[in-house]
Amino acid sequence: MERRNFLKLSAAFGATATVSGCGNSGSDKPTEPPKPPVESGEVLNWSACLVNCGSNCPIKVYSQDGIITRIEADHETTDEYGVNHQVRACPRGRSLRQRTYATDRLRTPMKRVGKRGSGEFVAISWEQAYSEVGAKLKQISESYGPEAIYMHYGTGAYYGFSSNVATWGRLLNLNGGFLDHHWDYSWAGIYAACMATYGDQWDSLVGSSLSDIVHSDLFVGFGFNPNEIRMSGSGEGYDFVKALEQNQKGIKVWMVEPRYTDSMRGNEDEWLAIRPGTDAALVEAVIYEMIQSGWVDQNAKSFLDRYAVGYDRASLVQTKAAIEQNADAFIASHAQYIDPDQNYHDYIMGQGAFAADGAKTPQWAAAICGVPETRIKQLAQAIMAAEAPYIIAGAGISRHANGDQATRAVYTLAIMTGKIGQAGVNSGAMPLTYGFGVAGMPTGTNPVDITIPVFTWSEAVVRGETFTGINKGVRYKASGTQERMDNNPAALGTNIKAIINCAGNALINQHSDSNATAEILEDESLCELIVVSDCWMTPSAKFADYLLPDSTWLESEDYASDSYAAGQMAYATFMSTSLKPLGESRSMFDICAGIADAMGVGEQFTEGLTGKQWCEKLYQKTREMHPDVDMPESYEAAQKVGVFRKYMPAPYVAYQAFIQDPEANPRPTLSGKFEIFSLSLARKAATWELPSGDQITPLPQYVVTWEGYEDQEAIDAGYPLQLCGYHTKGRTHSSFHNVPWLREAVEDAVWLNPLDAAERGINDGDRVHVYNPRGTIELPARLTPRVTPGVCALGQGAWYQPDPSGKVGPSGHVVDIGGCINTLTKVHPSPVTKGNPQHTNRVQVQKA
Repeated sequence: MERRNFLKLSAAFGATATVSGCGNSGSDKPTEPPKPPVESGEVLNWSACLVNCGSNCPIKVYSQDGIITRIEADHETTDEYGVNHQVRACPRGRSLRQRTYATDRLRTPMKRVGKRGSGEFVAISWEQAYSEVGAKLKQISESYGPEAIYMHYGTGAYYGFSSNVATWGRLLNLNGGFLDHHWDYSWAGIYAACMATYGDQWDSLVGSSLSDIVHSDLFVGFGFNPNEIRMSGSGEGYDFVKALEQNQKGIKVWMVEPRYTDSMRGNEDEWLAIRPGTDAALVEAVIYEMIQSGWVDQNAKSFLDRYAVGYDRASLVQTKAAIEQNADAFIASHAQYIDPDQNYHDYIMGQGAFAADGAKTPQWAAAICGVPETRIKQLAQAIMAAEAPYIIAGAGISRHANGDQATRAVYTLAIMTGKIGQAGVNSGAMPLTYGFGVAGMPTGTNPVDITIPVFTWSEAVVRGETFTGINKGVRYKASGTQERMDNNPAALGTNIKAIINCAGNALINQHSDSNATAEILEDESLCELIVVSDCWMTPSAKFADYLLPDSTWLESEDYASDSYAAGQMAYATFMSTSLKPLGESRSMFDICAGIADAMGVGEQFTEGLTGKQWCEKLYQKTREMHPDVDMPESYEAAQKVGVFRKYMPAPYVAYQAFIQDPEANPRPTLSGKFEIFSLSLARKAATWELPSGDQITPLPQYVVTWEGYEDQEAIDAGYPLQLCGYHTKGRTHSSFHNVPWLREAVEDAVWLNPLDAAERGINDGDRVHVYNPRGTIELPARLTPRVTPGVCALGQGAWYQPDPSGKVGPSGHVVDIGGCINTLTKVHPSPVTKGNPQHTNRVQVQKA
């Protein structure tokens, strides 16, 4: 994932950072701890854990005769937090030996002989694979155009050099280009919220750093759960705990979440057990209290007048006049969509154009979100009393129907405090982390100038030729991460005919409605070619026409940055290996080089360099990027050191430069300010074609959605429970599901409140069917008060596995005994981003 904003900030911080290689923590540090002995004949190599959790933790791989003997985590330093602390890997990283040698490792290239999804393949040679895949890619590009070849989203291997994006992107561009996507399955709603409110999608990761909590006297987290998602020694979970420990302001921690998470245990003062998808209603009631008490007029109105657009009617009148005079004709065109009567004050207070809707009082919100009226008022009082409130929205609340609205609501709450830009105060976004950027292999130029929302790919297989900017969110690549050009005329013009799926399981497992998606993929008249390059026989791999076995990162020479959420410490790992890749597996660089050679563009792809020579070339560029780090002259020497690290010299405060001088540092919104009333969304609301029931609003509003808490039709149909997914400690998305150690440590089970279980005669440990019109899954039930009544919670990422015996469940589908939550989720793209609202589900649960 690209991190343009905070890589720039990393460079700015670099001049004053404390840096070291892992074997040299400085003479002013205490004696380093003893290292575990190396057994006779063992070899030590540095590698990393490269799945998409956000940390890329370094790993010490001990091997003998090319076979892993054990895995160790980083313990090279004296472990002083914020100075030279260790990047200790979590259980996932520590289980990499088991994952590398899993029984479902792919060892040889294969070609499908049975029905797609059946898992029936025959082994073929690499030469045959290269020739046939290369010929088919050329044929599809010539017959349908390069935009008919789609490279799918995959984050199962976060390499620096031999990644899916670098290698396959370079290969496909040499074939005339390909169709790419925008957004991702994690943060589509957050990106839209940031673009609408603050101007750029990458503002989603440029909130005040967690270390700035030392200056806060209140923490309010909506769906914030780093201690399960990012729990390593470099992750935000560790930073969060340490920041609370170091706080001297008597900080109070409020957590808003349907499930009592491990991030709360021992850390929170208050838990508001909210119903899924209703965060915006809670926020609106809090803001109502802030306005009706007179607090906003006394404490925040001058801030809103100067830095924000849309709070009251006068603000929109002024903005409309200014936009009309803008020299950019596209920006000026937005003036016609600005209605001053549609202002946030009147919406919250139920006045003017919103009089018929009524005020957004705590009493109104309590009936929707399930948080008692008194508790809502207490939260409002806490925020008003706080000198430095740190307010944050985790990614989970964005993965609901209209989740961008919930995220915008939290951002608006932060804006309404009038304190953004001050120490200890956050913008509502996820925190900035310090980044150790690395150079990447250039992919060349892709002449296909449009992209599609990532969640719409399966529909694009069926009807991509109808996709446009106004009905499916197609975007021009030139629009980048902001909303300052007209994407409405963009069009795809073809159905997807080929899918390249590498290091990813979103082809079937991490998408939605797995049963319906399988039917699309099984139809060879629709998509004519599916290529999967992976290390294991994942559910997605079973739908391949060609399986190309990738070597694991422990078997690779490469390098890795610290990824995108490593926290206060930046680091890079320069990886080496003494392992023998299992079977005939090869790196993605070698695989793509082989296909390129078969296509007649081998020299252009490799530029005459081997994989290791590319690493050396890119290492030198990386070294130039970090003059503040004492890095060896060669890649090979850096591999022996292993890890290089540096530390954020001071906390980062979100939007401080804008607050200090808004004229010199305008936001990249259309107005140049924070937008409570989004000008870009006002235009979309007026010009886009939406399915029945979908809604776009320029204000951050709570919207009643399909299969949400207030969907009476779904309740009447027999689906009374809200099913909400979450990330577990035992997987990163679907990665690591095939590791028995982790399945024992973190059980796959649906959490039920005892009240809901008693109504259904379900006891703890019973096997149950969770079902709705899309499918049935079977797994154990765990009864716990850690989940809100009326809600059931299930960790996402379990592998889709229709019962081989054909057993049919209450939905009428073959039961998914793998317990994949996406068997039950709906393919219903969210209105703005066309993203995946996968936590919005109605289900029933009964004994199996």
